[in-house]
Parts: sequence; structure tokens; C-alpha cells
Amino acid sequence: MPPDGKGLLMPEVLGLRALNRATLERQLLLRRSPLTALEAVRHLYGMQAQAPDPPYVGLWSRLAGFTHEELSGLLRERRVVRLALMRSTIHLVAAEDCLVLRPLLRPVLDRVLRGPVGRRLAGVDVEAAEAAGRALVEERPLTFAELGRLLEERWPEAAAADLVHLVRARVALVQVPPRGIWGVGGKPAHTSAEAWLGRPLDGRGGPAEMVRRYLAAYGPATVMDLQQWSGLTRLGEVVEGMGLRSFVTGDGVRLVDLPEAPRPDPDVPAPVRYLAEFDNTLLSFAERTRVRMMADAYRGRVFTVNGIIRATVLVDGFVRGLWAVRSARGKAVLEVDLFEPVAAAERAALEEEGMRMLDFMAPAAAVREVRLL
Repeated sequence: MPPDGKGLLMPEVLGLRALNRATLERQLLLRRSPLTALEAVRHLYGMQAQAPDPPYVGLWSRLAGFTHEELSGLLRERRVVRLALMRSTIHLVAAEDCLVLRPLLRPVLDRVLRGPVGRRLAGVDVEAAEAAGRALVEERPLTFAELGRLLEERWPEAAAADLVHLVRARVALVQVPPRGIWGVGGKPAHTSAEAWLGRPLDGRGGPAEMVRRYLAAYGPATVMDLQQWSGLTRLGEVVEGMGLRSFVTGDGVRLVDLPEAPRPDPDVPAPVRYLAEFDNTLLSFAERTRVRMMADAYRGRVFTVNGIIRATVLVDGFVRGLWAVRSARGKAVLEVDLFEPVAAAERAALEEEGMRMLDFMAPAAAVREVRLL
């Protein structure tokens, strides 16, 4: 930390590539990790999981030797769960993190009751509806449609969807298998985290520990990044008392980080990687283009107007295109839509890594092909 003109110590500047490499390292994307699937889920501290399959692809891209059954088994064994957490969206987390994070994030989930939904439920006893909803899902797992119909019988003056929103906000509803199991379809059914895991929510967790866990998986970061990721506010007050190390970006934005966290050299090579839809690497920062991964010109092609975050390819650590697997009649084709030309060696790496991913995504396909568009 060099002194400024007044003799004061100035924070170290982290350029775009330094931020990029730090993020890749924390996200297990600079090399495949020997961690187990459970260890990786704990480290990543929440994998966005609106759809069932992206966490499988996310772990395959990060771990050495990962198999579908590793994650499916963890879901069946109740060691990982899927529920609404950060930003009120569905995340895959370790069971113990579910129990600690859900009380911390209660204000994020409660916001729905302070908006139009809450106004439409003005005549409903919130505590009674919460208790009724909990009792129903703990009797047997229910889809939201089933839960809504049962709640509407007691509160016919309210819309079923609004009653479900109330219960979702107030009760930690986990999606039970077979939802989330690779290759198994069906609508999500829910029960309470307490009933599913056989343990109460743990209200002892504090925001400082949440900040540390976030930085270990996503740092260096700004306070706004932390707030974007979690959905919480006023985290600046938490950060200031934690003794974190400070940095600045090239344009003077302050970053904080764990003092001991890895920050690789900006010139460390980054391998080609295929990121799943909704990958948390692209979703967990306030300024998603500045933050290290993607040129602003490509944002509209990755983040759609209807809330879909498309599956992307990383070349030299940055988003350079989209990918999708098309399967029909025993043939699986990985189509890679590149945003710009890449070098011959990078094309070869995309094809090689793509064939490996087809082996994972479509093992039953008799014919597999990678097409770079």
C-alpha cells in the first residue's frame, strides 16, 4: 500500500484482470478442484437453482471427477437443500447453511408482504396463515397450487397465489426430491426446512460471518456487491467493523476482501469453461460488467428481458459466447454461439471441453458433436 502525497497509505489498485482472476480462483474456475460436491456447495455459499439442472453443470465445470449421483445423493440424504434465500430466489445450499442463512435473510423474503401482495392480504391474519401453511406442508409436501387451494378454503376472500406468497415469505420452504434430481421431472413440492432437516432454524448466525463467507467465494467486492448478492441493506455498517483489507478499482471504487484470501497474478492463464444458466459467478455483483467477467456490449445477450441468464462460455476468463445442447434421435449437439472470433488454440479448447461436457450432459447419446457458430 503506497503512500499518497500527504504520507497516507493508499489502497492497492486492482485492475480488471486482477479482479477477474481473483473471482475465477474463488469460484473454482481456474482449475478443477479436488473438493467433494458437498465441500464445493459449502464453499460457493449458494448456487442459484431456479431450474434443476444448472447446479449439476456448475459443479461439473468446477470439480474433478464430479458425477450426477454425487449431487442427487446429497439431495436425497438431506445434506443439501433447495429453497428461496438470497434475493428471494431459489438456491442450492448445504443443510447447515440453510438453517443459518434463512433467519438472516428473513427481511429479504418479507419484502413481498410490504408491497402489493401485502396490501391485498390486509384482512388476513398473517400469523394464522403462516401457522396454517406450515401445518399443511409439514403434514405432507405440497406444490404451490395445492397449498394455495387449501389456504383459500380458509381465507376465501384472498387469492390463492397471495396466500402462497405469504407462507413462502414466513416459512422456510424447501423443495423436496425428486425435484432437483438429475433426469427427473415434475413440479416442485415443498415442506418446511425444520421438518425436512429435523432441526430448528439457527438464529445465532450473524451478518459478519455471512460477509466472510461471501468474500471467500466472490471477493474482492464492494458493499453494493454484498447487498446485490444477498438482497440485504446497510451492510456497510457490518463491513466497517470487520478489519477487512481495502483495495480500489482503476476507477477508484472501494473494494474489501479477506486479508488472507487468494488474489492470483492477473497474467495467470484461465482455461475455457462452460457456465450453466443462472451461474452465480455472473449474478453476485452489483456492477456485473465492471465486475470482471463480461463486456458491456454482451450484457443484453446474456441477461434477457424475461429474467433468464443464459448459459455462457468463458475464454481467457471472460464471457465470449453462449451455449446450448440440442438433443434429438440419439444425437446431442453442443452449439456455441461466439460473440467474437477466438484464436485457433481457443477454438480447439472449446471443442475439447465441449465434448467432455456432452459426455456429462448427454451420456446416452450415440452421436455427440460440438458446433462453433
